[in-house]
Amino acid sequence: MIQPNEAFVAPQIVLATLNARYIHSAFGLRYLKANLREYQEQCIIQEYTLDSRPEDIVESILLAEPRLVGFGVYIWNVIQTEKVVALLKTVAPEIVVVLGGPEVSYEQDGQEIISLADHVITGWGEVSFYDLVAELANDGVVASAKIIKGIQPKLDQIEMPYYLYNEEDIKNRVLYVEASRGCPFKCEFCLSALDKTAWPFDQDLFLEQMDDLYKRGARHFKFVDRTFNLKVKNSLRIMQFFLDRMSDDLFLHFEVVPDHLPDDLKDMIAKFPQGQLQFEVGIQTFNQDVQTKISRRQNNQKAEQNIRWIRNESKAYLHTDLIFGLPGESLDSFAHSFDQLVALNPHEIQVGILKRLKGSPIIRHTEAHRLSFNPNPPFSIVSSDQVSFSDVQFIGRFARYWDLIGNSGRFKQTLPLLLEQSPFKRFSLLTNSLFTRSRQTHKISLLRLFDFVYDIALSELNIELETLKSAITSDFNDSGLKSMPKCLKGDRSGTPVQVNIPKAEKNKKRPIRQSRH
Repeated sequence: MIQPNEAFVAPQIVLATLNARYIHSAFGLRYLKANLREYQEQCIIQEYTLDSRPEDIVESILLAEPRLVGFGVYIWNVIQTEKVVALLKTVAPEIVVVLGGPEVSYEQDGQEIISLADHVITGWGEVSFYDLVAELANDGVVASAKIIKGIQPKLDQIEMPYYLYNEEDIKNRVLYVEASRGCPFKCEFCLSALDKTAWPFDQDLFLEQMDDLYKRGARHFKFVDRTFNLKVKNSLRIMQFFLDRMSDDLFLHFEVVPDHLPDDLKDMIAKFPQGQLQFEVGIQTFNQDVQTKISRRQNNQKAEQNIRWIRNESKAYLHTDLIFGLPGESLDSFAHSFDQLVALNPHEIQVGILKRLKGSPIIRHTEAHRLSFNPNPPFSIVSSDQVSFSDVQFIGRFARYWDLIGNSGRFKQTLPLLLEQSPFKRFSLLTNSLFTRSRQTHKISLLRLFDFVYDIALSELNIELETLKSAITSDFNDSGLKSMPKCLKGDRSGTPVQVNIPKAEKNKKRPIRQSRH
C-alpha cells in the first residue's frame, strides 16, 4: 500500500459515490475533478449504485491504490456510504477519507460517518477540495481541521465539468447541467433556503459547453437549476439554443417557478414539439396559511393559470409536486390541495412526505407543531400536531399506488373514472382496499394491478360495468402485456384486440413514462 509521504503516482485520488440508479451521474464529483488543476490527471471517478455490496466497492476502490478517497454523501446513500467508509478505514486506515455533500454539511455532531472520516468539506467544494489535495501532495500530511467550511468562489472562477461526461455517460446516463446555482426563495423545507440568491454562470461559456455536449451526441439534458425561469431573458436564450438544434430524440427537463410565466416565455414554450420539454413544478401546498408559515412565496391564482396553460396550450410534459406533513397542514388540507391540482390535469403529481433535511429551517417549527421525524434516512415526518403516524403511513401507501396508477400512464382511460367528482376521497378508498387485498405496496405485477383496479372500481367505487370494461380494455390494449388479466377473460368482457406500440415511438430516446402519456 502506498504510504502518505510518497510522491503522487496516478491515479491516487478516487472520487466515489453511490447513485440511486445506474442512469444517474455524479454531477458534483465531476465538478471536483474539473477543478483539481494540476492534480486532475491523478484523479478518477468511480460511481456505484445502492445495490452494490460494500465489500465490492472497497475492493474496486483499492485497485486504484489511492492515497485519498472522496465520497459524495446524500440523504439517499448515507447509510450505505457509512458502511463503505467503515470497511475502507478498517482495511486501509492509511487512506485519507474526505466527505462532502448536503448530508454531511450540517449538524455533524453524532453522525457516525463523520467520526469515521478524516475530513469533511461543507457546502461548496470546488476550491476547498483542491486546497486539501494540494496540502496532501506538497507535505505528505494534512494539517487542516477535520471540518472544513467550503469556500464559495465566484462562478467565473469555477471550471465547468461537462467535458468529463464520457461516451458511456452520453449514451446511457442522464446528463445533469446547470445554468445557474442557488435560489432566491426561502421555502423552509429546502436546503436552498440557505442561499442568499441565485447566481448565473456566464451564458456564452455555458452554451459553448452545451454545444459541445450536443455535438458529442448528448440529447437528454436535465437542468438542476432551482428556478430556471427566474431570469426570463436567460431562459429564452437557452431554450432558443436547443430549439435551433431540435431533433426527435432531444429531451429537456427544467424546474420552473409556477407563478412566473410571462408571455414571451409562453411563446417560446409553444414552439417546442411534443415530447421535447418536461417541466417540474413544485406546488407543495395550496394552503396559504401553510405557505406563509414555511416562508413560501407563491401566487396560487397565477400558479393555477400557468399550469393550466402549460397543460392545455403547450406540448410540454408537466410533473408537479405536493408535500404531505408541512407545519400546519392537516390531512383535510392536503386533500384539498390534491383535488385542486388534479383539476389542473398535470401528467404527474408526485406526492412526497416532508423530510427533515439537515440544516433546513423547517426544524424551527418542531416545538410549536410537535414535529416528529424518523431518526433513519430519509428522515421523513412521522407525526405532528395535525397528522398522526397512521396518517403518514396511509399517505405513503397513497403515494405509491398513485405512482403506479395515476402517474404511470398505464390507466389513462380508467383513471378519470376512479377520480370522478372527489379525487382524493375516491383514491383513498382505492388505496385502503388495494392494501387490504394485496398487503403490498411494491412488487405488484401490472397484470395483478389490472385485476385489483377492476374489482375495486366495480365493488367499492360503483363504476358502471360497461363503462369500466371499455376503459380497462383500452388501457390493457395499450399496456403491451402478453397475458390477459382475469377481469377481461370470459363473459365479463370478451377478448380485447392487442394494440402494438408503433416502432417509431419505441425508438425515441425519451423516458418511457413520458412516452406513455
